[in-house]
Amino acid sequence: MNPFRSKKSEIFADSPEASRTSNGMKVLYFGSYDPGYARNRVLISGLKKNGVEVIECRDDTRGLKKFFNLYKKHKAFKNNYDAVIVGFLGHTVVPLAKIISRKPLIFDAFISLYDSNVFDRKLVKPKSIKAIYYWFLDWFSMKLADVVLFDTQEHISYVSKEFKIDKNKLKRIFVGADSDIFSLRIRNIDMPIGPFTVHFHGSFIPLQGVDCIIKAAKLLEKEEIQFNILGGGQTHGEIKKLAFDLNSKNINFINRVEYDKLPEYINKNDICLGIFGRTAKAKRVIPNKVYECAAMKKPIITSDTPAIREVFSDQDMILVEPDPENLAGAIMNLKNNRALRGTVSLNAYEKFKKSA
Repeated sequence: MNPFRSKKSEIFADSPEASRTSNGMKVLYFGSYDPGYARNRVLISGLKKNGVEVIECRDDTRGLKKFFNLYKKHKAFKNNYDAVIVGFLGHTVVPLAKIISRKPLIFDAFISLYDSNVFDRKLVKPKSIKAIYYWFLDWFSMKLADVVLFDTQEHISYVSKEFKIDKNKLKRIFVGADSDIFSLRIRNIDMPIGPFTVHFHGSFIPLQGVDCIIKAAKLLEKEEIQFNILGGGQTHGEIKKLAFDLNSKNINFINRVEYDKLPEYINKNDICLGIFGRTAKAKRVIPNKVYECAAMKKPIITSDTPAIREVFSDQDMILVEPDPENLAGAIMNLKNNRALRGTVSLNAYEKFKKSA
């Protein structure tokens, strides 16, 4: 999915170079971002596919040294670009970008650190010093930027209300997926016939709702359905303990794999799962995995949220309330209805392809 297909002119509207053709636009992608992270990969790829020249200035040195390194590296570019984009995760480097660059500043906030750390992951207590710090960092970085990017309108509504940020400077860029990596593939005809398989990959943060998947798997233990759970993260230990305590027999845990290898794992499965968390943030995001699996024409089950319906409908995927019983029922429905699997996977794939 190309997230810049219809948004580029709107995003760069504040640039004095906005009247230039797309082939003449040059942006500096700036910060301590991870270039391999899906959000950054997709945005950089989307810019390039729209004829924007992208030059990168990044440094991931720990501590204060990275700010000095970024300052030195930026000097080599001599403001020879039209706009600067601070890549995710970049809240702390926005002030530096504002100081050293005279060009319009676009900040891909993507998430609220305050919301993520305090209310979603619950790593920080509300009203604590750290919570106040995260709130201020969110507010200050968004105030400094000329344009701030988020992934859904639900996220925009939240940050506008919580941080009193002018909605006119908040722009929606969907997460999308790298179609050069996630693409339609024919399953190997020599692949041995086995049980019906369900795929999930994710970072095991609370909004993913992996516990819901584990409990649904237990409900389907006698149905010849294999669950392949790929990834790791915050709740990984708790999730494996839950599966052990439930004495689950139909779950295969797979450690994290290289991003470029992920399509191989997706392709081996019959259906794919999105997110099933019950946090407020879970209702505001469309996860990478939904786009990635749609790009590979896989039938998808995920939570029915306001965010998901900004792009997809129940004609494109199976949307459920995030509880084990509903998830288990949806899985059985797809398992027993090959025509339905074909319909929703095709609809989601076509919707993805139109935006690619």
